[in-house]
Amino acid sequence: MTRQEIWDRIKELGGRDEFILHEMKRLGFWDVSEGVPQLSESLREQRKSLEGELKEALQQQAVYKNKKKMLRDMRQKRMAEAKARRVETKERRERQRAEKAAAWAEAQQQDIGWLGPAVSAGLQQKESNVPQLESFGLPVFNGVKGLAEAMNLPLNELRFLAFDRQVSRTCHYQRFKVAKKTGGFREISAPAPRLKKAQHWILDHLLYKLQLHEAAHGFVPQRSILSNALPHVGAQVVINMDVKDFFPSVSYRRVKGVFQSLGYSEQLATILGLICTEPQTDEVTLDGQRFFVAKGDRRLPQGAPTSPAITNILCRGLDRRFEGMAKALGWTYTRYADDLTFSKKATDARDVNRVLWQARQIVENEGFVLHPDKIKVMRKGTRQEVTGVVVNEKPNVSRAKLKQFRAVLHRIETQGLSAADFGKGQVLESIQGFANYVWMINPEKGAALKAQVKNILAKPELQQVLAQKNTYPEKGKVAIFTPYKDKEVQPLSTDWWRLW
Repeated sequence: MTRQEIWDRIKELGGRDEFILHEMKRLGFWDVSEGVPQLSESLREQRKSLEGELKEALQQQAVYKNKKKMLRDMRQKRMAEAKARRVETKERRERQRAEKAAAWAEAQQQDIGWLGPAVSAGLQQKESNVPQLESFGLPVFNGVKGLAEAMNLPLNELRFLAFDRQVSRTCHYQRFKVAKKTGGFREISAPAPRLKKAQHWILDHLLYKLQLHEAAHGFVPQRSILSNALPHVGAQVVINMDVKDFFPSVSYRRVKGVFQSLGYSEQLATILGLICTEPQTDEVTLDGQRFFVAKGDRRLPQGAPTSPAITNILCRGLDRRFEGMAKALGWTYTRYADDLTFSKKATDARDVNRVLWQARQIVENEGFVLHPDKIKVMRKGTRQEVTGVVVNEKPNVSRAKLKQFRAVLHRIETQGLSAADFGKGQVLESIQGFANYVWMINPEKGAALKAQVKNILAKPELQQVLAQKNTYPEKGKVAIFTPYKDKEVQPLSTDWWRLW
């Protein structure tokens, strides 16, 4: 059959399927008695699916015939997919940032995990040795939040006071110099009110609870320069030594180690150590703004109320070794801060040399250095002084000081207050303080001087001066410069570097 005949036959039979069935019957492939077969529903669906795939394939084939259109379509598809991925990634990262920020804000209210790159390594170690703390009678804190609550500080303020900054626009200390009695100047770092309050809390609730060696007298409750001098009264020979750069030679690591040795976790020890130390800084002005730049490691500041107590704790080992050495050689030993004193009722030159040599070895072994220019050997027959107290026969004040003080009182009585030059500019307070100092050392002489000072202060013109002074901050208090806005001031008695 020709092609045209086939198409004519299809039209005659009514369709392609009918023509195919007729030919299959004619050729014997289909039973003549059976009608047109019916496809199942599943086959219809399968056929529909295959026809759809075939259609897509044909369309794709048509596209492939045009290379430029094909590449353009592929590029557009990739760009659309990439854009969708970018949108999804952006949304996911924003969600993660928000979750991280919320978690960080929550953690900031509960914990301290960062105080600067040089000091934060141990802030994740939070377990304290509770039995050891209890053995020392020290308080146990439930983490840094418990410490902040005990100190009556917000956690953010505790973090601010302890943070170790290499460059800062805020300084927690005011630095100045005071003249030494022996010449030169002593550099003082006076803490700002908020930091000073935190240091006093550490002093009262932690450091003062620890038992010190009996030889320690400096900045110890119920002890003084007099109690330090009494054991050496009437000695044949007295040796005075001075530790060079006593407070600045104590590093932050040693201070942190003190609190760790008491049983506090490394996290708490880090915070306490940072509050009690400071770095040496330079003040720099840039674009009209003032910055404080750290130029060294953190050290004990000379002027903080906690510094003497911390050195007393650090020196317990030194005191034990000196006490053992002194007893073995028949000497007496006491220490007032950085002043070391040895005395003996009877001695010879060989004993003195042995004490000097062994003392130098012990001091260096404990991490300190003796001041080479402040080693004094005072024998009987010369004036023997221990922390400013004459100890030849009985505790006394040197004649030169008493003579100078009586001369000052005489000038005030005869020429007025303007003729006096005594103390550090506050003449009236200084003469009262020195009279009390003499009374502590020698009550008989001190009582007479206190009575004389009382009569001087009773003069009408001096009463007017005192009244004018009372218009300033409360007597006995000093306002220290601070970058904060606190109005709190502290008593002069808490500034240990003020002698009187």
